[in-house]
Amino acid sequence: MHTQSKRYRKEAEQVPEGPVSLDQAVDKIKSFKSTKFDQTVECVLVLGIDPKQTDQLVRGSLSLPHGVGKQKKVIAFCDDSLVEAARKAGAIEAGSDELIKKVTDGWMDFDVAIASPKVMGKVGKLGRVLGPQGKMPSPKNGTVTDDVATAVAEFTAGKIEFRNDAGGNIHAVVGKQSFEKKKLIENIEAFVNHIKRAKPAGAKGTYIKKACLSATMSPGVEVTI
Repeated sequence: MHTQSKRYRKEAEQVPEGPVSLDQAVDKIKSFKSTKFDQTVECVLVLGIDPKQTDQLVRGSLSLPHGVGKQKKVIAFCDDSLVEAARKAGAIEAGSDELIKKVTDGWMDFDVAIASPKVMGKVGKLGRVLGPQGKMPSPKNGTVTDDVATAVAEFTAGKIEFRNDAGGNIHAVVGKQSFEKKKLIENIEAFVNHIKRAKPAGAKGTYIKKACLSATMSPGVEVTI
């Protein structure tokens, strides 16, 4: 059974009961500084959707105003004519058949996979490998595109992908604990507003039921949206 640390329990005692303003929540998250590393801050939204209905799924990608404080490892599935541009834009690997084989053989040391539409017929067979890890290229989140170099540059710089889980929740990294308070707030607001605009037509009732902020090793704080 997992046992919470003394540090975690002490911080949990400081968490307000019930939701607080975004301003207060960010202050509280930034006050949890008893770890030796710069914790990642995540925003979780509980959505009023039915994740079993395909027309109510929420997924996409977004460039936050101040990034997320970490560069991502990006690869690009593309034909030879785009390989050089993809590498210059920041791709750690680029190509078609050889890269597809490398991933098929088990290499997964990357965060995001970009693909050009021309090679998706070949990349499609990686669905069983990349799908469960959320790394399968898709037009819906901007990872299948004719402009491979631009997509590589954006995702390398920290563009985030999001998709609801089986419980209808959306998780997204919104920055680091060391970010200035104003920048964290602006990132969170940008993310929440983007999700609001992405509301599926089939979703009924309250769309965003609950919002919570947390850091890597610290308890969550519920936020009023």
